[in-house]
Amino acid sequence: MRISVLIGLTVVAGALAAPAHADSMRCGSRLIRDGDARAEVRAFCGEPADVQTRTILRRPTYTIGGRVFFSGDGLIEIPVETWTYNFGPNKLMRRVRFIDGVVEQVETLGYGYNDPQRGSYNAGN
Repeated sequence: MRISVLIGLTVVAGALAAPAHADSMRCGSRLIRDGDARAEVRAFCGEPADVQTRTILRRPTYTIGGRVFFSGDGLIEIPVETWTYNFGPNKLMRRVRFIDGVVEQVETLGYGYNDPQRGSYNAGN
């Protein structure tokens, strides 16, 4: 009995410790995901329906051999942009978060809506 409980707890703990799956989005034949540049996203996906801009404060960092090191005790402002893409009422909307011009997160939202300013939606998106 104790062994089955221990195995069950181990399985549950392993499932909780598994990394979360990162979303991505497809624009035409191009896949947009974490690490892509803002200019690439705009080139492949076009203009977003909404853009929100703010800044966050972070310690300066540098990377050597894939390891991140902090530099000093001060804080610097990092630009953060959140773009929302509306692909129409038959497709899910996507929210793309850029930190310092690089995709940090792609989030799937609910279904889009008809936008009279944009006109018809491209079926390739």
